[in-house]
Amino acid sequence: MDQVAATAASGMRARMDALDMLANNLANSTTGGFKLDREFYTLFSASDAAQSGSAGSSASLPQVKTQWTDFSQGTLQATGNPLDLALAGKGFFTVNGPNGPLYTRNGSFQLSASGELTTTEGYRVATADNKTIQAQPQGQITVGTDGTVAQNGQILGQVAVVDFQDPTVLGKLGANYFVNTSKTAKPAPAADTAVKQAQIEGSNVSPADSAVHLVGIMRQFEMLQKAISLSADMDKKAFDEVARVSG
Repeated sequence: MDQVAATAASGMRARMDALDMLANNLANSTTGGFKLDREFYTLFSASDAAQSGSAGSSASLPQVKTQWTDFSQGTLQATGNPLDLALAGKGFFTVNGPNGPLYTRNGSFQLSASGELTTTEGYRVATADNKTIQAQPQGQITVGTDGTVAQNGQILGQVAVVDFQDPTVLGKLGANYFVNTSKTAKPAPAADTAVKQAQIEGSNVSPADSAVHLVGIMRQFEMLQKAISLSADMDKKAFDEVARVSG
């Protein structure tokens, strides 16, 4: 395969990766607290892909080096459910996952059979002092903007809202959970963030923008396909010309 075809094929692979990422974003456009992924491109040298040029030359081929998460805030939506919480500003709720703390922007909480505040998956919501919130099945629950939870005038605890100086240390786990992948980065209490009761943060995926992006990806894919076909036609013509001269 010549350099033109190799570069085009690598570009097609990068577009396929971008399409998978876009499909996941669209599938979670209605998932509370979901943060969309974007792609970051780079070039890698593949000397074995270069079929022309001086000895030792290499071809630079495009690839999706990594995907990164857009942590911009989604729209806050009123639900009327006092156990639904949303964050206005940066930060994450902390929950006790099966293998350690997890972080999420999805504040769709509920009371377990034992009265603990949990996520829909059953993960217990952590407090600022690393405890859990225990409530009664009956009784009005109020949550202040600082995350303080009270029931019938009694304070039950303060929901832990933390942030990371470098959010890139967070790795996605499922649709709306994050895990700290760094051994050195530690979460700190989020500053200038307000907890909103009876609201949920929607996904920050814009279906309209994603649709435009999808059209762009498909057009780029088609152009790269044409480039490979053109390269193959040029190679065939060159072989035919060489055979004609030799004959």
